[in-house]
Amino acid sequence: MKIAAIIPVKTFSKAKTRLNLSSNQKEDLCRIMLQEVVETISKSKIFEKIVVVSKDETALKLTKRFGVQEIFDNDESGVNHAVSLADNYLENNGCAASIVFPQDIPFMQSEDIENLIRFQKSPKSVLVVPSRRFDGTNALLRMPVNLMETHYDEDSYKIHLEVGKSLTSNTSLVLLRRIMLDIDNQEDLEFLLSQNEKPTISSKIGKIS
Repeated sequence: MKIAAIIPVKTFSKAKTRLNLSSNQKEDLCRIMLQEVVETISKSKIFEKIVVVSKDETALKLTKRFGVQEIFDNDESGVNHAVSLADNYLENNGCAASIVFPQDIPFMQSEDIENLIRFQKSPKSVLVVPSRRFDGTNALLRMPVNLMETHYDEDSYKIHLEVGKSLTSNTSLVLLRRIMLDIDNQEDLEFLLSQNEKPTISSKIGKIS
């Protein structure tokens, strides 16, 4: 089965506005998180393709060494638009399924991805991993890739579940702790550093924050 990872990446200078960090610190944080997420995904050996969608030339350059498929998002009109660009590409290249990951879940491990895939039991499936506060979607598996549009920034995990259930009975909420750990605001940052799931990454993030 051909499966792809989709990573929509907001321009670093416009990202993470709810963190009490300087512009340079936020950009450094985005670089660290994105590199770790892409490296973790590439180590999983599950994906036929890794698609990074961004307008940020730094982000695209950073991920190029992992052999990703780059899609330049000239409009940068939001996550849903970025995912739709990847969906169009994957439909035209014969991928059966995709998983959307955000760039801000650096404590995810490759075995977490493998555990998520084990929940996929049908050729028509939706799997949703929520954020720690259950206010977003930190992983979204769709099979086939064109099964449903995404609804990020709209209480997304609930909407993804509702839409998924309207399309297939093989729709599930999956709780995978490390995938649920994202960095969106200052409280998230402090909580994740206290967990120290990946000491090397925690140290890098701690030094800039």
